Amino acid sequence: MGISVHGAKFLLYARAAGVDFSDMAMIGRQGLYVTPAEMRQVFAAGGDALNDTEIADICDGSDGYAETFFARLGARRADSFDYSNFESATVTHDMNEPIPARHHGQYSCVLDSGSLEHIFNFPCAIKNCMEIVKIGGHFISITPANNFFGHGFYQFSPELYFTVLSAENGFEMQTMMAFEETKDAVWYDVRSPQEACERVTLLNARPVYLCMIARRLAAKPIFERTPQQSDYLARWNPGPPLPPSIATGPVRRPLPIRLAKRVLPAGVRQSIREAFARPPPPVAKPGFDPKFFRRIGPGPGRPEAAED
Repeated sequence: MGISVHGAKFLLYARAAGVDFSDMAMIGRQGLYVTPAEMRQVFAAGGDALNDTEIADICDGSDGYAETFFARLGARRADSFDYSNFESATVTHDMNEPIPARHHGQYSCVLDSGSLEHIFNFPCAIKNCMEIVKIGGHFISITPANNFFGHGFYQFSPELYFTVLSAENGFEMQTMMAFEETKDAVWYDVRSPQEACERVTLLNARPVYLCMIARRLAAKPIFERTPQQSDYLARWNPGPPLPPSIATGPVRRPLPIRLAKRVLPAGVRQSIREAFARPPPPVAKPGFDPKFFRRIGPGPGRPEAAED
């Protein structure tokens, strides 16, 4: 778990988007894996030209951890929560268990950058993260999505976070982006399954991260209702019932079908059923399908010319 050059770009984007880092918490004490040259480029792209001393202070000031980086983003406090104190976390707590109420609503920003996938009780862990955010504060996540098989307990889909960080739980998703873990990463805005009216899928060959920013709007009971996947909700609740004149009474099959059922062997009838059966669902196209992913350029907040 830690901050890579891509993670640093996203966190500077978050600052520019209005995230308040003044009282922040990390899930796990975050390492800093950005070279001085990369750090200079990241801040320069955000309009913040740093001199050599300032770069050295950020990269070397916390013994390989990220507190000095967060201080540059405006953090007066940068607490860390971890299962043990092996990395000198500020708070020792097992995120598989509910977090004590004294921590609720204490942080303007809570960051998960590669920790929640390692916590078995994910519903409890994400609820803990949400509960310690102040009203008006933000939860930020940089989390594995595709091709992290075996890295942790889980790799996550967009729908999980769109569903969890929702108005029902007192949150609003403000930004979700995805990128492949490559040197010259291309970034994409991610569409929600509710907006797309279908599952947001991705088939690719490289590791993919999801990056998101969600704002806490209200102190609502979190997971008062168990989250359900949106397409199943649509099937379970297809709309208002039909009028009684249409909905009641047995449906009489057409005469040819009734005759065929009487005279044709069972095997022939089965073959006919299979021939006219509903086709299987379409296979997802490889790569970032424009139906679900809008290409925005070489970094978050850095749009490029639209492609044909």
